[in-house]
Amino acid sequence: MILAANGHATTLIGVPLEGQPWHTMLLNFGGKLALADWLADTAQPRLLNVRTAAGLPQTLEVKVETNGADYLLFGEVNAVEQARLAREVLALNHEQNNLTRELTLKNADLKLLNTKLEQSQVQLLQSEKMAAVGQLAAGVAHEINNPIGYVNSNLGTLKSHVEELLFLIDVYERCADANGTATDPALQAAREKADIGFLRDDVVALLAESRDGLERVRKIVQDLRDFSRIDSPDWQEADLNAGLESTLNVVWNELKHKAEVVKSYGELPPVRCHLGQVNQVFMNLLANAVQAFEDRGKITLSSGAEGPWAWVSVEDTGKGMTPEVMKRIFEPFFTTKPVGKGTGLGLSLAYDIVKKHGGRIDVSSQPGQGTSFKVWLPVAGPENPAA
Repeated sequence: MILAANGHATTLIGVPLEGQPWHTMLLNFGGKLALADWLADTAQPRLLNVRTAAGLPQTLEVKVETNGADYLLFGEVNAVEQARLAREVLALNHEQNNLTRELTLKNADLKLLNTKLEQSQVQLLQSEKMAAVGQLAAGVAHEINNPIGYVNSNLGTLKSHVEELLFLIDVYERCADANGTATDPALQAAREKADIGFLRDDVVALLAESRDGLERVRKIVQDLRDFSRIDSPDWQEADLNAGLESTLNVVWNELKHKAEVVKSYGELPPVRCHLGQVNQVFMNLLANAVQAFEDRGKITLSSGAEGPWAWVSVEDTGKGMTPEVMKRIFEPFFTTKPVGKGTGLGLSLAYDIVKKHGGRIDVSSQPGQGTSFKVWLPVAGPENPAA
């Protein structure tokens, strides 16, 4: 029976010891043990294994002294055991640090993957949106082409009929002059009322203007079809100059009030590409250029070929970019535009399309001096084209 215990012993074991069997503090005690049996060994000091208040094992070096019929036990932590426990704690701490670091890295990887997944989803939606717009454009172009076709045909027939009527009027006038009836008051009044001279000139001009207007509509429709390329194979030999020109015509309404466009196209070989997607790159670069103008500016479009590469350049005289902004322009969702004015996906999508084509985009810019984007595409197409 434990008669008394000092504060250190009680704190170490974690339970009141007075009045308890002496083996209460022993570790893994499987049966009763008489104190006299334990004291039979007179070696000093003795090792005593106890369980601490924290539930951890602890080895004590115990010295025993007699005090009348009682025994006094003086214990201190065993140095060797303490060192072992310290090593175990250190090893556990090290393992915990490794696990924490590994968990941090995995969390960072997971965050990066989530970000990439979100970017991919948004870009996929953007691509699907452009595909839908392309299909709509192709459908509208097809529907417009039908009435344009028969109106154009009717105008041709009408022009022929008008020419025949004018010829007939000329014959009537010559006959009237020959018969001396040209001065007939009724005929004179009818000619003055109809203003035959004006009609003769104006009807021809009206027909010519109508044919010209239809030709302009036909050209716009053709540019829409060329821009969307829905009715063509994905990968094909294409004329980048024609693609740039059709894209320019499609977005011309956005450019004409803010930009003077200068063209300097070089001779290009046919480039194997997905022209609908490349046209999307051109449209994004043109939109980016016109948005760089505070008021009005100049956009220079040029192209050329160097060895196995073809290039197209879009250069503006806008406000330019700082080096810090240039480093981030191809990041998804990065934009310098006010909230609601841009998604930050235009240049990112252009970069991904060019990269998928095995090409690259070179950028040069200085604040206040404009920006130049130069798109390089391999003439033979990418080595492993994706669908």
